Amino acid sequence: MSSRRRRRILSAAACSLALVMATSLAQTTAVAAPSSTAAPNWSGMDVRDTGTTTARAGTLIRQVPLAPGLSVPGSARAYRILYATPDQHGRTATSTGAVFLPHGTPPAGGWPVIAWAHGTTGLGDDCTPSALPRSDRDATYLAHWLRQGYAIVATDYVGLGTPGLLSYLNGEVAAHSIVDSVKAAHQMDLPLAPRWAIVGQSQGAGAALNGAQRATRLSRGTDLDYRGVVATGTPANIEQIIALGGPDFPPVRLPAGLTTYALYILAGVIDARPDLHVSSVLTPLGKDYVARAREVCYPEMHEFMDGRDLRTVFRAPLSSIPGIRQALTEYMGTPYTGYDRPIFLGQGLRDTDVPAPSALSLYAQMRANNQPVDLHVYPDQDHSGTVIASMPDSTPFLARIMR
Repeated sequence: MSSRRRRRILSAAACSLALVMATSLAQTTAVAAPSSTAAPNWSGMDVRDTGTTTARAGTLIRQVPLAPGLSVPGSARAYRILYATPDQHGRTATSTGAVFLPHGTPPAGGWPVIAWAHGTTGLGDDCTPSALPRSDRDATYLAHWLRQGYAIVATDYVGLGTPGLLSYLNGEVAAHSIVDSVKAAHQMDLPLAPRWAIVGQSQGAGAALNGAQRATRLSRGTDLDYRGVVATGTPANIEQIIALGGPDFPPVRLPAGLTTYALYILAGVIDARPDLHVSSVLTPLGKDYVARAREVCYPEMHEFMDGRDLRTVFRAPLSSIPGIRQALTEYMGTPYTGYDRPIFLGQGLRDTDVPAPSALSLYAQMRANNQPVDLHVYPDQDHSGTVIASMPDSTPFLARIMR
């Protein structure tokens, strides 16, 4: 196939995906915003000013007991950790995370490990998951895996609670944050087995799949034994929609979740790729929104963006920036080839935050490229509900691959 024809097909597919998503979104209402974020509790380890490090990526730098109010049900012991991992500018930086151990006697060889990749909380340091109580949904979900006999390593991603900006949906950076958190946890003198898998939701599903595609390579030289991934509500092929952004974006009222995600993406791309001068196509109002997105956590940002028109963010199309489509793909694309372990995709058909065409198009791409993927569709579930609804399917999936 010629490169010109491939570009035409890609463009047509992107437009079709945008039309399907816009049509479905025009028929839905925005989901209710979650409650406001609590003040962060750093468990005695406030490292917001801890910058670059000379430590090798994956090195455990510090650990402290996690504040009791930040643990999850079913956790016998919980810790907050600081470890080395690369940031979006190629520097060895730092990330924080949490480690949870189940009750009981560990099996021979230690507890198998789940690396939890969290969904969107925001970009500002006050949005750091390991410094905040988990949502009821996430607490229920993580408690389930602890009861199944898995230890949990939950990265915050580099830049969230540490210096620099969280590079939102940056696949390469998130992959390193996940794999390096597991490396670091295995330096804690805890009964952890080498066997591990990745589980992620929403932003974390994209991070999980990027981590899954790179896990074997990034853990080479260790005794870690990567087994597979569970991803629900995956924001795949969204870069094709973002590339269409501009003052002529489809005139439909988008759910506040989607407009919030778009601003987090713009903030992340502006920070990661200053050479593209993305701010040059934004209106003064758009620049104000992006500045707000850099600091404001998801519940408040969701409330702020409710009912606002995304077209007012742009004074010119993003496509007017040379190389922007390729840059967006490199920044936030979800890989659909190169996996060496099983993949579980879960998707709710009532999802208005990451509408079904996103994950379903990824599944089609994976199947066309003979990837080891299983798709589980939940017709009556929205973005959040899919997490819990998927457990009867994802639990035996993980049990099988973690034997």
